[in-house]
Amino acid sequence: MPKNPTLMDFFKYRFSPPNHLLQSARLAQKSGHNEKVITACLLHDVAVDGFIRADHGYWGAQLLEPYVDEEVSWAIRTHQALRFFPDESVGYKYPEYYRQIFGDDFEVEPYIREEYERARNHKWYMTSRLICLNDLYAFDPNVVVKLEDFTDIIGRNFKQPKEGLGFDGSPVAHMWRTMIWPTKWL
Repeated sequence: MPKNPTLMDFFKYRFSPPNHLLQSARLAQKSGHNEKVITACLLHDVAVDGFIRADHGYWGAQLLEPYVDEEVSWAIRTHQALRFFPDESVGYKYPEYYRQIFGDDFEVEPYIREEYERARNHKWYMTSRLICLNDLYAFDPNVVVKLEDFTDIIGRNFKQPKEGLGFDGSPVAHMWRTMIWPTKWL
């Protein structure tokens, strides 16, 4: 990892392989969504790819909040809950894959249902819902998307600290450093 790591460096060295994130962003782009939606799709699972699976929406939003628009971090946080609830008005059905891995009788934790209920009438609901729509179909092993295709969008929508991620004194710098040095003792 370089001395002043950028988001692009994390994609190259820590979020590997980032195909799912890149495919999700590409789908949003091809569907004509705005750059906030594309950015949210590009970053929605950075916590999973970077270091943690449980509550990945919450972790990802917190990790990104100092660097992205509030709407983007909100959408990333709430996509974790929204993905479990269909919305026929936009063509989002409960994923068959979830039935396969969780079973037909699966019930989300109460905090996930509560997050969904809060999000339903929020002004940025659709930004989060669009992450879900572009998430489901972004697992094609035959589709290759280049990170460099999103250089300009990242440049306009991600506030890259000059000191590098993990070294800018933000409240989440420790999270980025943990991804840089996952086994460091000090």
